[in-house]
This record gives sequence, C-alpha cells and structure tokens, in this order.
Amino acid sequence: MTCGKAASAPFLSAYPKAIAACALTTALAMPLRHYLDLANIVMLFLLVTFLTALKLGRGPAVVSAVLGVALFDYIFVPPHLAFIPTDAQYVVMLVVMLAVALVTGQLTAGAREQAELACRREEQTRRLYQLARDLAGVLSRWDMQRALDDYLRHSGYRAMLYLLDAGGETTTPAAEPHLAEYIDATMRRGEPIEGEAAAPALFIPLKTPARISGVMVVTASGPATPPPMQERELFQVVASLAAITVERLHAADEVQASRDQVASERLRASILSALSHDLRTPLTALVGMTDSLALSDARPAVGPSPEALAAIRDQARSIGHMVTNLLDMARFYAGNVSLRKEWQLFDDVIGASLRQLHAAHPGHPVRTRLAPDLPLVEFDAVLMERVLGNLLENAVKYAPTESAIEVEAWLDGSHACLAVSDRGPGFPPLQIEQMFGLFERGNPESPRPGVGLGLAICRAIVEAHGGDIRAKNRAEGGARVTIRLPLGSPPAFEEEME
Repeated sequence: MTCGKAASAPFLSAYPKAIAACALTTALAMPLRHYLDLANIVMLFLLVTFLTALKLGRGPAVVSAVLGVALFDYIFVPPHLAFIPTDAQYVVMLVVMLAVALVTGQLTAGAREQAELACRREEQTRRLYQLARDLAGVLSRWDMQRALDDYLRHSGYRAMLYLLDAGGETTTPAAEPHLAEYIDATMRRGEPIEGEAAAPALFIPLKTPARISGVMVVTASGPATPPPMQERELFQVVASLAAITVERLHAADEVQASRDQVASERLRASILSALSHDLRTPLTALVGMTDSLALSDARPAVGPSPEALAAIRDQARSIGHMVTNLLDMARFYAGNVSLRKEWQLFDDVIGASLRQLHAAHPGHPVRTRLAPDLPLVEFDAVLMERVLGNLLENAVKYAPTESAIEVEAWLDGSHACLAVSDRGPGFPPLQIEQMFGLFERGNPESPRPGVGLGLAICRAIVEAHGGDIRAKNRAEGGARVTIRLPLGSPPAFEEEME
C-alpha cells in the first residue's frame, strides 16, 4: 500500500462491494463443495474478509464476515438451504469462523487505518516542511500570506493574517468589523478562540517568547464551519511558523533601519566636518577684521558706523559659534575626541562660563547656588565649559531679559550634579527627550538663531564622561537641565610639613 493510494473507499460503494465479494465467493465455491472439505471452503470466505478489510475498511469487513458465515451456513453446512445445523460440530465451526473473520477483519482494518494515518502524517510533515522553507524566504507580509494560501489551498480552509501596526494595534478591513472583537480578545488572552455564529472561524494568536505579533484567522473555504479538533493542532503549528516569520521580518526591518540610520549619520558627520573646516577660517578672519575696524582710530570719514561694525562682529561670532558646534559634533560622531580629565572643582568651570556669558550678554542676571561641600570631580574642563556655556546660551536665548538664570551645584549620593534653570517658555512637553537629538529645535520656525546642536553636544560630552543629562519643565515655568557626573575616588592630599 502506498501513501498516495491509501484513501478510504466511499460509503455507498464500499458496502455493495463487500456484499458482491461474498456472493461471488459463494458462486465460485459451490462447484467445489463435492471436492473440498468444508474447512477448506471456510478459508475462501476468510480470505474474502481479509481482502475486504484491507481494501474497503472496518465496516465492510464486518459485513463481509457476518454475510460470509451466513452464506456458508445456509448453502454449505447440512442441512442445506437452512440456517440450523444438525451437527454440533458445525455450530462450533460457524462460531469459530465468525470470530476469526471478525478478528481478522478488525486487525487488518486497524493496520490499514494506521498505515493511512502514517501516510497522512507524512504528507502533512512534507507540506509543513515546504511551508517552513517558503516562509524562510519571504521578504514581506504579502509573500507570507501567499505562502499560507498555497499551503491551505488543498485543505478546504483559508487563513488571513492580522498583524500589529507601528502603533501596536491590529487593523481589520472595513468589510469585516465582526472580526475585531474576537481578534482583540485573542490578543488579550494569548490563546486560540473559536468564533460563534457571527464569526465561524478559529482565531489563533501569532505568539513567540518575545511578544504576540498578531492573529491568524482560519475559516472554511466552503460552508462557514470552524475547523475540526484534529485540524486545529495543525493550524496552531502553522501559526507558530507564521509568528516566527513575522518576528524575523520585524528584526530584519529593525536591522535595515539601523543600517540606514548609521549610514545617514555617517554621511551627516562627513558633511558637517567638511562644512565646518571650510567655513571656520573665513569666519575667523571676518571677526578679526571687524574687531580691527571697530578699534581703529584712523577710520575714513564715510564708512560703517561703530554700531554697524559691532552688529557685523556679533553676527559673525554667532555664525562662528554655530560652525564650532558643527565641527565638535562631527568630531564626536567620528570618535576623534579624547578626554583630558583632571580632578578639579565645579567652581572654576562655572566661573569661566559666567565670564563668557557676561561678555556676550552683560545685562542678563545670573544667580548661583553652590553647595559648600562639593568635592573634586574628574572631568575635562574645556569640554565641560562648552557644556555649561551651551546651556547658558540656550537659557539667555529663550528666557526674558529681566528674568534671572539660575546655576546650581550639589551632591546626590555618588554623583555631583550641576543644573541650569530659566524662566522661558520651556521645552515642548511631548518632545523633551527628542531635544537632545541632532538638529532638533523646540520651534523649527523660531526667529532665534541656531541649528539645534547645543543639547546634542552637551549629551555627547556628558555621556563621554560616564554621566547623564536630563531636561524637564519647571512647575513654576521655564526649563531646567541637570548634569550628573560620577564622583569617583579623588586623590588624597598630603599636608605640607612645616
């Protein structure tokens, strides 16, 4: 018996065939009853029962056994053409014949059914292997749906995938709103659900150890009936293969997005570096020439006024500051910055930063609050001065002129903290974390100068020191940016001998 020919015979044709086989055996055995013993004729009927069980199945084999015993008794056992034997030995023969025929038919039919089951399982395994191989090569959700359709085409069922979108929601077609309730319930429970009359289908979650990525809805291609129990286990295996494929596609999308982001950042850093180097030299020269003209006593009678020269100088310095930020950001992304850490106090960095701020914005008030027990902290003074300078520049840029900027320093466990606060409009509430990204500005259309690199540079420098930087909006109004640096173990100083 081969797997391809192991299908059971239809009901309407199997039983008539069994009856016809018994009748044909009787017709063939009748001429032989004068030459063969009854025990040998019994073997012919037993052979028919065995062949019937082998070819037609369990039910026709039972019919063949009972009908064969009845025909043998009626025609071959004395008295002929009667069902009541005159000799007790014939009764025993008929009972034994019936028992042997039934047992033989049952065993043969059972072996046949096991062979058919093994063939079906082999076919299912082969088709599952083919499905797994097809799913391993798909590149999109539509290719995956096509592979599932090809697999289920011959089973009388079809499966539709409803996957999570970027917002973590499953979307159902407008024509099938009745499925939404069952899909949501399946996502919540994480277990298969059988739909009722409104949605006669099997809802299976696409579940992996990491998450549930969607739902597979299995429906019948013909009349709307849910799949039988023996088919549900198979569909759950198919759903597991689909879930693994969804996770693979999701991971591939994330890897590709990361590669694109890395390539984009690399290109951006290259452009920033090139532009910064090309623009820095002429801007420096421009600032120097305006300073020379502003300080020169021998100015021509007709020429730019001191106010115009000062404005040109300030604008050139502003552009120079932007270009310096571009260059610094390019250097940080290229990994070409080495820290020159030394043990020092926050006081020195704060004082240097405030002197630069007062030189550029002499009228803006600043209040400082420094804890008296601040220890030495290991950091690069030049880079930390850049961080504090950028934070103060941002505060001056957005805070009202008459409002004071607050600079605080204190200890927080194993960290030294430094914060800059202002009374400006604050950060956009839903975009505070994004403000530390490249070229991010709270208001892209703001008339205030800037390219959105100040906070990005601050984060890069602070994280290079092993610290962190956080921003938030103050309850009383304004923004607050806090820097936290690890304290470490400062060196011990020996007292000088007198």
